[in-house]
Amino acid sequence: MCFSAEADLVAAGIVGIVAFDSMRHVRRPAEFLLAALPVVFAAHALVETFVWWGLEGTVTRAVWRPAAWVYLVVAFAVLPVLVPLAVGALEPVASRRRIWMFTGLGTGVALLLTTMLVRGSMDAVIEGHHIAYHVDLWQGPALALVYVLVTCGSLLLSGRKQVRAFGAINLLAVGLLAWFDRNGFVSLWCAWAAVTSVAIAVHLRHATREPSDVRFVRERPGLC
Repeated sequence: MCFSAEADLVAAGIVGIVAFDSMRHVRRPAEFLLAALPVVFAAHALVETFVWWGLEGTVTRAVWRPAAWVYLVVAFAVLPVLVPLAVGALEPVASRRRIWMFTGLGTGVALLLTTMLVRGSMDAVIEGHHIAYHVDLWQGPALALVYVLVTCGSLLLSGRKQVRAFGAINLLAVGLLAWFDRNGFVSLWCAWAAVTSVAIAVHLRHATREPSDVRFVRERPGLC
């Protein structure tokens, strides 16, 4: 996330509220993974707050270093798998195969990035108004391109018009963030990912219900 520890903490709170709203508007089981994304983004921002505090000398190395590891594991291993899974779950059964390809690719990228993270070195420093994470990555630019392909490509191939538009906006945002600051890309990208939580909440609020959606709502415990 950008700016400061305080900005991360506020963002975690705001995104947490958005995440709660997203969960409240889940109409069918297939939407749970999509609604889970804002939950992950809120936790992500909260974790990076401790990284900020550590780099500023507020908390000890024993606190901020594990927080930095958790932050990168979520970015490297969770998101490239969760995003295509969430998109694929929304698709009709006949159209899911093209999205599942991205899930497989995302899983491979996640395993590769996590392996290099564990075997290599990791450091984090404050650069301007963001945290720059330095990790020894083999073929880093190529991996970054595959990462973008997985996270944005699955959105662009969705059968839903709103999801495709969301993917196009994400692809543009990625390009702008990479151009703005390559070293701070991980932190800045996750800031943008947090902003997308609002779009997810709006989508879940206004998504067109299918007949199966109505049955799911009626069958949920505690609802009439």
